[in-house]
Amino acid sequence: MFDSLTKKLNETFKKLRGRGKLSEDEVKDGLKEIRRILLAADVHYSVVKKFINGVEGKAVGEEVLESLSPGEQIIKIVRSELEEILGGDQAELDLGAANPLPVMLVGLQGTGKTTTCGKLANYYSKDGKKPLLYSADYKRPAAREQLQQIADGNDFNYYKHQYDDPRQDLEELRQHARRGGMNPLIIDTAGRLNIDEPMLDEISDFTQILPEMKVLLVIDGMMGQEALNVADDFAGSVELDGLVLTKMEGDARGGAAISAREVTGVPILFIGTGEKIDDLQPFYPERMASRILGMGDVFSLIEEAEEAADEKQQQEMQQRFMEGEITMEDLDKQFDQLKNMGPLEGILEKLPGGFQLKDQLQQSDMSPRDIDRMQAIIRSMTPQERRNPEIIDGSRRRRIAEGSGTSRQMVNKLLKQFNMMKKMMEKLRNNQGMVQKMASQMGLGGAGGIPGL
Repeated sequence: MFDSLTKKLNETFKKLRGRGKLSEDEVKDGLKEIRRILLAADVHYSVVKKFINGVEGKAVGEEVLESLSPGEQIIKIVRSELEEILGGDQAELDLGAANPLPVMLVGLQGTGKTTTCGKLANYYSKDGKKPLLYSADYKRPAAREQLQQIADGNDFNYYKHQYDDPRQDLEELRQHARRGGMNPLIIDTAGRLNIDEPMLDEISDFTQILPEMKVLLVIDGMMGQEALNVADDFAGSVELDGLVLTKMEGDARGGAAISAREVTGVPILFIGTGEKIDDLQPFYPERMASRILGMGDVFSLIEEAEEAADEKQQQEMQQRFMEGEITMEDLDKQFDQLKNMGPLEGILEKLPGGFQLKDQLQQSDMSPRDIDRMQAIIRSMTPQERRNPEIIDGSRRRRIAEGSGTSRQMVNKLLKQFNMMKKMMEKLRNNQGMVQKMASQMGLGGAGGIPGL
């Protein structure tokens, strides 16, 4: 969503970096360009005005203009101001605020409320919680069935309607959760095409029945400025506790996401990044600011890698690496973990300068499908060939190529890359004392350096 914005901002930053000393007029010209870029990205005009004023007030001071690298100083100021616009510190729901804590998702039809309920249940389940799903849509049986299917398909707890009166149902829901030690209660609500009085009255009734209720507004990140109008209308009529931005993997201009916190005064808690049950992430303003400015989001990438990794498998692989016994089977498992982290483009955009890497990926012969082809090559080998690829001669290469539906050139390329990787690992293994010393100096792994090295 932020690719175009990131590229244009980095072009402006490159000009500022390349000028050495900067005059006040040059800084203001740069900020005018940033202002134009943000407005073109559909950022709300009031947010752009506040942002530019904040940056300019700090960027034209003598301390910045007379520094050795004023361009870098200004970029730091831009990043800091962008973090503030996005919300500053990360906001979270306190699940200990009530036992159990009811969390109600509201919003217009088509924003993804029901699927977000499932994603939220998945998020808290992975955190060791025991969520309970419930649909408060009393008019559409299909909506209730959809939520139940999500619950059944992922082994989540689901509470079926017991009464036609929502007051009785919600009271019984709370008691049922208490008896089963379930928390939070994730409540889906009916969506409509427009905000109307019946919708707002229904939300108000539910919050009176469960006064400890937290209300999250789900808004479609693809809607642009209209999403902000919806969010502002809701915030003016209902006490909201947080926002969930969905469809953030789309190609909209991204301005609504940047503006939402500042326009509504309500923190963004989560962002939806796809259709899968795992495609929901907590919102970190500082990480999002880094991604928008092309500085990457390495912390999120590490978390995703750790989640995708099989710890026991990684320990076994590390041991074989230390003994110089890495095989094609290990490479195949690494490809699986890479695919578990999501699309390759999504991984690249979390790296510093990742927007450029994505362009290079699109322009090169390498594509995400090549990972599937490489795995097909590995899986067309015999167990002996996977463990000892040096025995693969010309006839074996031909057989592997035919079995994988690829070419001998692709088989040769994979074998060459594997051999290069083994040589690189061998060098690291032979210099583990140096790696230990560097790690210790960097404060990694305590006094002993990196565990396992």
